[in-house]
Amino acid sequence: MFNVVKESFEWGGRTLTLETGKIARQADGAVLATYGETVVLATVVGAAQPKEGVDFFPLTVNYQERYYAAGKIPGGYFKRERAPTERETLTSRLIDRPIRPLFADGYKNETLVVAQVLSHDLENDPDIVAMVAASAALTISGIPFMGPIAAARVGYIDGEYVLNPLIDDMANSQLDLVVAGTRDAVMMVESEAQELSEEVMLGSVVFGHKQMQTAIDAIIRLAEKSAKDPRPVPEDVHAPVREKIRAATSAELSKAFQIPVKFERRDALSAIKKKYAEQFVGEGEGKVAANVYGSLLHDVEADVMRNAVLDTKVRVDGRDLVTVRPIQAEVGVLPRTHGSALFTRGETQAIVVATLGTAEDEQFIDSLTGTAKETFMLHYNFPPYSVGEVGRMGSPGRREIGHGKLAWRAIHPMLPKKEDFPYTIRVVSEITESNGSSSMATVCGTSLALMDAGVPIKKPTAGIAMGLILEGERYAVLSDILGDEDHLGDMDFKVAGTEDGVTSLQMDIKIAGITEEIMKVALAQAKGGRLHILGEMGKALTGARAELGEHAPRIEQIKIPVDKIRDVIGTGGKVIREIVEKTGAKINVEDDGTVKVASADGESIRAALKWIKSLTAEPEVGQIYDGKIVKVMDFGAFVNFFGPKDGLVHVSELAAQRVASPKDVVKEGQEVKVKLLGFDDRGKVRLSMKQVDQATGEDIGKKKPEDAPQS
Repeated sequence: MFNVVKESFEWGGRTLTLETGKIARQADGAVLATYGETVVLATVVGAAQPKEGVDFFPLTVNYQERYYAAGKIPGGYFKRERAPTERETLTSRLIDRPIRPLFADGYKNETLVVAQVLSHDLENDPDIVAMVAASAALTISGIPFMGPIAAARVGYIDGEYVLNPLIDDMANSQLDLVVAGTRDAVMMVESEAQELSEEVMLGSVVFGHKQMQTAIDAIIRLAEKSAKDPRPVPEDVHAPVREKIRAATSAELSKAFQIPVKFERRDALSAIKKKYAEQFVGEGEGKVAANVYGSLLHDVEADVMRNAVLDTKVRVDGRDLVTVRPIQAEVGVLPRTHGSALFTRGETQAIVVATLGTAEDEQFIDSLTGTAKETFMLHYNFPPYSVGEVGRMGSPGRREIGHGKLAWRAIHPMLPKKEDFPYTIRVVSEITESNGSSSMATVCGTSLALMDAGVPIKKPTAGIAMGLILEGERYAVLSDILGDEDHLGDMDFKVAGTEDGVTSLQMDIKIAGITEEIMKVALAQAKGGRLHILGEMGKALTGARAELGEHAPRIEQIKIPVDKIRDVIGTGGKVIREIVEKTGAKINVEDDGTVKVASADGESIRAALKWIKSLTAEPEVGQIYDGKIVKVMDFGAFVNFFGPKDGLVHVSELAAQRVASPKDVVKEGQEVKVKLLGFDDRGKVRLSMKQVDQATGEDIGKKKPEDAPQS
């Protein structure tokens, strides 16, 4: 019934198996990938005909994690997977980025790639498995995909590169890098690093690319046994019209690309497009549909801009290849926020705001590996006005989530440890202008905003975006790329880090990959640009402010015995609610006995801490305490003196003179001062009033004889 084809190979110390022919047989391509006990099903379907009226490739990639894969039921009310999680969105992008450039030119058929996690062993991360499975499914589908690709995760543990480390091993790694590529070149890199050198980062990319060749070989073997007949590669039927457009517009386009101001350049290009539309849009010989004309003119624009840069080494805005646009960095730009920064680089600008919160503000993340708390959040917003456009505004899309996570990875290694800085941190980057690499502007602005808020980050962090123009053997690496250079170029290579090393590296390639030599040049050029940007940022702020912002909450923490936690919380939370209500402070009690007290008012913190200490501390013999008479007996008085603790003041310790009846000297509700004498044979507390000066609270026993009251 089934015509099953399998390929297995050893990879990173475990067996990876690719299987097709049994599951999802109606898809154009379907591969079940098993790595350890992590199982991912990848399917591919391509429409039979091109989608009408589109001048782009309509590719959709969806990565989905099912909770049953780890033997879990989703949390929340609905008990079913709903909107994609941030991790699912990021992994969908991770699959999309290296495969998108490898579809044949002219292929415009709507294509859907779905990768579903069916089983997760909590050891092998399913994202790499999904990338390999998706590549295999595309390769056997018959769709004109010029792969295969493979991917690998690279760790750096004890000075050694590690292929596909287990999830638990990543805690000891200075690097989390995912690299994807073809047999000959690297297509995509995504990473977070602990201030590693450019040499180590480049070595990790080369290591990962070499190790993934085993997976590429297996995909090829699988395809040789099971691939469907290839679909015809679309012909470039519009080549003659493109050449006519090139001849008519090249000279004017060349002049337009010499205009340094973005909007003036855009208007000039728009005028050229409109001018020649009458000549090339319509029906009949030598004319095409409007959307086709736009696509062909775009091809000509790219050729004109790219060759001008390669020939002259002068870019669209007049810069050379390495110069960074003018930078203006400001901090403390918003009066009521905890920390804020305005970072402007050329025509790219971000307002970045840092907010400090308590443990109550931590983000709960429910995933296949369990529920975790996140204390650092970075959110990136890209409104339409930032590029002078009208558009709909709604929930963040894949691009916003991806850019925010890239900046998060760049900053995360520089944050203080939670035990040293017990705050929840949220950063929001509002992109107010954009003309090239707003994500790297977010990195710079985040570093400044955190320092402005008083967050003791280890070092300032900056980021820069590099571009590439590659034509045959000729290439140019561009520092601090513009939007046009990103749009019409071959590479988006983003590097973030400190003066001492790289914290994040992201690379996307729009061609069939780049070589080690080009990456080496780009990394070296990026380092120079990064150091320059850090210098400009230093004109605003070189380190964290000594004090938190005026409106930021203060957090103090103490440690109490674990067996005292119930005394602080009380039955049903009664005690802790009372403390919060009466002091105004926020209180969080952790399982290990750590108590965090937060408030913008120092007096509230002191009052709450005093209350908590009274509930948890043990009274010390010889110390004097404030107390209240709670009961008077014939043999003495009981005094509540230490939170819930009571003790007995014997009649002989009530006053310096002889007392016939305790009721002669004290009454219930009276405020008194008592000294702890110790404990009797039954552990009962023994107190004294006569050894304390009731007016001053001083220990009479420590006074000079002449100062002691006379009986």
